[in-house]
Amino acid sequence: MTDPTSAVPPPPPGADPRAAIGALRAEVAKVVVGQDGTVSGIVVALLTRGHVLLEGVPGTAKTLLVKTVAAALDLETRRVQFTPDLMPSDLLGQVVYRQAEGSFSFRQGPVFTNLLLADEVNRTPPKTQAALLEAMEERQVSVEGVTHALPDPFLVIATQNPVEYEGTYPLPEAQLDRFLFKLDVGYPSAAEELDVLARHDRGLDPHDIAAAGVRPVAGPADLALARQAVGQLRVEQPVLEYIVAVVRATRESPSLALGVSPRGATALLHAAKAWAWLSGRDYVTPDEVKAVAKPTLRHRLMVRPELELEGVVPDGVLEGVLATVPVPR
Repeated sequence: MTDPTSAVPPPPPGADPRAAIGALRAEVAKVVVGQDGTVSGIVVALLTRGHVLLEGVPGTAKTLLVKTVAAALDLETRRVQFTPDLMPSDLLGQVVYRQAEGSFSFRQGPVFTNLLLADEVNRTPPKTQAALLEAMEERQVSVEGVTHALPDPFLVIATQNPVEYEGTYPLPEAQLDRFLFKLDVGYPSAAEELDVLARHDRGLDPHDIAAAGVRPVAGPADLALARQAVGQLRVEQPVLEYIVAVVRATRESPSLALGVSPRGATALLHAAKAWAWLSGRDYVTPDEVKAVAKPTLRHRLMVRPELELEGVVPDGVLEGVLATVPVPR
């Protein structure tokens, strides 16, 4: 496991972080069919120190995708099945008494990893959900009054089932606002599903991704270089004003009971910068803002209950906002 107190090792001379991160797709494709948008979302989250909420029915390769991305980036990953009886100490760790030594010590929980897969995060009560807030926001956890730093990089990828409501605890707005993206993981196309079956027929074991030839093509040093490059991208004043206009339009929309917070505006800015860098640009245009607007903002909106009953969804409201807010030239 990565030591949170140690420095990230320097990259090799002449390293190209964009090429290294770009090679991730080819590695993931060895095991996971499709899901390009989800992979891109996870990469953007890593570049911006964000977190990702995946929503999709069971059996759409969410867990396999996270494990494959971690292997291709040479990162440690741990999976926690969120259940109604999961306690905060089960996630964060706890102070234990070591009788042989006659002293207390902290035993780390599974949150001390690079990629934490919080499976079915809405199945655990709010008390345990809230235990993730400090980790997601400050990259640290506090146990018995002592603060413990988390590894770098640290990313929470949480999943939830969109069709099962019995025995679930909807995530509060404060928790949702900590996720950079909410990504919808849908069914594969007919051609992609046929490819999945053909791979399994040839002996693919989704529980043994190493046997499929997945290898590390990037690492923490590449991520550090990429983050530095993303941070240096230019954002002109008209683009900043466009982001503010989009966000404020959600607050004024008659279809919404809750618009996007200022944290959502900064998330949109950082996501657009990362997307522009991945696209090969050294500056941000309104096109990048539009490209990441839905996954960045959809979970930060609350549709009015009466309109929700009529089938109005956040993505539809966002489409209307993006269509009406003037785009700078």
